[in-house]
Amino acid sequence: MERTAMEQLDAWKSSRNRKPLLIRGARQTGKTWLSEEFGRTRYSSVARIDLMNNERARGFFEGDLDVRRILRNISLETGVPVTPDTLVLLDEIQECPRALTSLKYFCEDAREYHVIATGSYMGIARHRDSSYPVGKVDTITLRPMDFLEYLRAIGQGMTADAIRDGTEDGGIAQLDSVFRDRLCAWLKEYMVVGGMPAVVSDFAEHHDFAEARRLQREILDDYDSDFSKHAPLRMLERIRMVWASLPSQLAKENRKFIYGALRSGARARDFEESIQWLRDYGAIAKVSAVKAIRTPLASYEDPSAFKLFAVDCGLLGALARLNPAAILEGDALFTEFKGAFTEQYVCQQLIAQHLTPYYWASSTGRAEVDFAVDHPDTVLPIEVKAQENLQAKSLRVAANHFGLDRAVRTSLAGYRDEGWLLNLPLWAIGQLSNTDMRRSMTQD
Repeated sequence: MERTAMEQLDAWKSSRNRKPLLIRGARQTGKTWLSEEFGRTRYSSVARIDLMNNERARGFFEGDLDVRRILRNISLETGVPVTPDTLVLLDEIQECPRALTSLKYFCEDAREYHVIATGSYMGIARHRDSSYPVGKVDTITLRPMDFLEYLRAIGQGMTADAIRDGTEDGGIAQLDSVFRDRLCAWLKEYMVVGGMPAVVSDFAEHHDFAEARRLQREILDDYDSDFSKHAPLRMLERIRMVWASLPSQLAKENRKFIYGALRSGARARDFEESIQWLRDYGAIAKVSAVKAIRTPLASYEDPSAFKLFAVDCGLLGALARLNPAAILEGDALFTEFKGAFTEQYVCQQLIAQHLTPYYWASSTGRAEVDFAVDHPDTVLPIEVKAQENLQAKSLRVAANHFGLDRAVRTSLAGYRDEGWLLNLPLWAIGQLSNTDMRRSMTQD
């Protein structure tokens, strides 16, 4: 498989100001595989220690944190002579707080060595106050595979490249006119299979939706085990309630998270900690409302109103027990739960581009914009359409109200540029950050 994050790792390797690298992410997003593949293809050797399962290796970080001694022990443990052309890999570093602290000394005393540590969101967050080497590490967040990574995994690398490059030469419109049916079919597959690497890898080989769903259920079971293992006992029930409610919360017409849907009389203060815990764990993304679509959007955030999305559309489907056979039923997948899966997919692709999505609703409730992002060129409102509906009333209201030059509608409809409004096919929304939006609004 090919991961886009490999480009970030290459940039890190060649940086003059390279620090030890911390790869963090939700459970089973492929952190270990990525770092091992990077070492295998870019270095003469890899010295990896597993800090979760190797108690002796955890002992290397007891006492003083002299990096020469630590490297000598790693070399003896792995049988790999550690040189500047060796990738030193500290896997599951959250299991050894002293190892996390040692990254500070690798940064200060041994910059010539290339060190990567992998760890889970939750585990690293637990040590944020005491052990974390602030300012002494570079970081990469690894997320589930996006749609283009999925295409490459199933052998459609040329298609993925064409989509990636199409924002520069008008190729998106050409692809849409010729290959729309095939692209929509692959998109439907992705929305069922999702982007968890183990699921994608198995599906790419066997094309078995039932097995994909079984593997997703295994991941959900692992998540639940982690909830029991890591969550404070007083929060455990509420964490599970929030997590289990995601499909029904997103099935509502406006998607806004409603505490009362969890239990009668529930209030924000009853569940705020549980929601934050799930965010720290990496299982959910919180999309806050904004009072105005102006840049920077964070300045207009309304923390009292928000939507919650799952880390992965495939896991959301498994959590909702959606029958994978829906993929064969026309556009049913896009309209299940009132289009919730389409919005989940778009949110996931925006986050994969390092964009921070928000949403906006008018004070009267008559207009709502599904997402808004700070784009490199401007601030962009985004409307998500589950089918080929080309109406954009809410976008027009928002554009007029806030004086916005450009807006984006993403749907199953074809590529259309109407000056003020760009219809970007759902399969291309992952290229939004690469799309030139520097066009003046043209009035009808």
